[in-house]
Amino acid sequence: MAPKAKQRDIDIDGFVAALTEAYADWHAPIITFIAHRGATPFEVLVSTILSLRTKDEVTAQAAERLFAQARTPDQMLKLGETQVARSIYPVGFYPTKAKRLMEISRIILDDHHGRVPDTMEGLLALPGVGRKTANLVLVEGYRQAAICVDTHVHRISNRIGYVRTKTPEQTEMALRAKLPRRHWIRYNELLVAFGQVICRPMSPFCSRCPVAGMCPRIGVIKSR
Repeated sequence: MAPKAKQRDIDIDGFVAALTEAYADWHAPIITFIAHRGATPFEVLVSTILSLRTKDEVTAQAAERLFAQARTPDQMLKLGETQVARSIYPVGFYPTKAKRLMEISRIILDDHHGRVPDTMEGLLALPGVGRKTANLVLVEGYRQAAICVDTHVHRISNRIGYVRTKTPEQTEMALRAKLPRRHWIRYNELLVAFGQVICRPMSPFCSRCPVAGMCPRIGVIKSR
């Protein structure tokens, strides 16, 4: 029996170009949408925390209510934990998130002169901030080259065979080693929108996918 041919890597430049062209017909991920409306790094950080395990439309409404009352760490502390919790309800885990926002605001004021850290190390030192949140703040708050890996980025990067990883953390490290740096800033934005509209976890819409011709569909059992 002849040896099985080794699967070739997807043309990542062509993949990103195709998604970029199709992106105009999709909704931007909520944090990108908020950032592009002129949000400060603090507002990006707060919005990202609100978005964890929460639908985009709920995040958008909660962020709008909260920012109508407080847009800076000082204003957040003056608003108080109880009112913050009321304002962000019904985002997931809203009491815990309200408490975290109080802690983060205090640290930013006391230790960073009111400015959100612009390094991975500084962001990870904030309570409740993990690598996904930190990377998104670096990208959308400071326009730094970083790779934010959420469930969409992890799933799609493996589905197209560009990486072969088990966890989002492994995917981030694999992408940092392999993905051309010119794609880092937009990679999350494109793949999140793509994953929400076309490349769904179950039964993706392969029949109307802009990259169907180059995708090996790894792990896809049923598609539409």
